[in-house]
Amino acid sequence: MKLQHNLGGLEGLPEPLNLEKRVFVEDWEKRIFGIHVAMMGLSNHLGSALPQYPIDEVPTAFKDEWTWADLRTGAEAMNPFDYFKFRYYEKWLGGITQFFIDKGYLDEAELAARQAQLDSAAEQDTSAVEPAIDDQVVAYLRRGDSPRRDVAHPKFAVGDQVRITNVPAGAHTRLPGHLRGRLGTVERVFEGDYGYFTHTGDGIGDPMPIYIVAFTPEEMFGPRAEPGLQTFYAELFEAYLEGVR
Repeated sequence: MKLQHNLGGLEGLPEPLNLEKRVFVEDWEKRIFGIHVAMMGLSNHLGSALPQYPIDEVPTAFKDEWTWADLRTGAEAMNPFDYFKFRYYEKWLGGITQFFIDKGYLDEAELAARQAQLDSAAEQDTSAVEPAIDDQVVAYLRRGDSPRRDVAHPKFAVGDQVRITNVPAGAHTRLPGHLRGRLGTVERVFEGDYGYFTHTGDGIGDPMPIYIVAFTPEEMFGPRAEPGLQTFYAELFEAYLEGVR
């Protein structure tokens, strides 16, 4: 079954792609991006991330884990009709809002009351913000948060032929649907073992090698492949690859 966020290679979609080149279309989208970054900078997983963060010393009420994986999972869990109706940062807003409700930081009544308060307020008082919280978010932006946990321990080498697995799709996956079952060739092995911060249920989560795998047009599209020297590349976690005898 193809989920609403994984339509790569699906034919017959009724609308052409909208290749919007602006990063932010509306000013409020910048604030949503900022909220997401602040949550990442205060996420409790940073206590074990590289480099080390003194996250336990930051006086924040946010005590949960939030990464890109959590953002994607939240947005992709939306009702499919809402998913296709809303724009990019509206999906972000939906995922972030549901996260705060699910974790008990606020309920829907409090959210509605706060929205009415913001709509009627000319200016917002930010004097209650702890400087240490801002300092931690700035430190996160400057230092980053590497998913690399070790040197690479790959099962496959450059030049190996591999088949892409067809594991059951969960609520969130990093495996493009149109690559399932395809044969490809390993073009590069990345230098480390990389974690995904959350376990998706289809094999990724713990640190593992990542590969660039090349696919021929004939393998991807069969007799409909266009002639010429063309290659399709994908970055894939090792859990999505299996050897070919």
